[in-house]
Amino acid sequence: MKPVTVDMLRAHLMVASLTAMGAELLACLALLVLPVSQSAFSSMPFRLLAIAVIVSGVIVTRQFAHAAFELALQGHYATGTNRLARPVTIASDCPRRWLVILHLRLTGRAFVLAEY
Repeated sequence: MKPVTVDMLRAHLMVASLTAMGAELLACLALLVLPVSQSAFSSMPFRLLAIAVIVSGVIVTRQFAHAAFELALQGHYATGTNRLARPVTIASDCPRRWLVILHLRLTGRAFVLAEY
């Protein structure tokens, strides 16, 4: 497998696992607060709901990361959007730098962190 593909998969799995961790935290809180039996969490509808929450979390995170990348382009914190010519350069003072990097990792684009 190409390193770019591995990096994209790793980024997607990281987002999915963080979403699953948040969903698990909510399920544990629901056990403490709501009158829900533990057997409800092993049913097929709950499993399908959990999968839907995880997939939705990845999609929403991708949208937020894309919006941060577009804002970085508009604010001149990121340059070099041509995919074939050179990697994207990200300024060190970019306010949403981690989301911009996440977007680039999710899309498989090369990037360079500027030190100015």
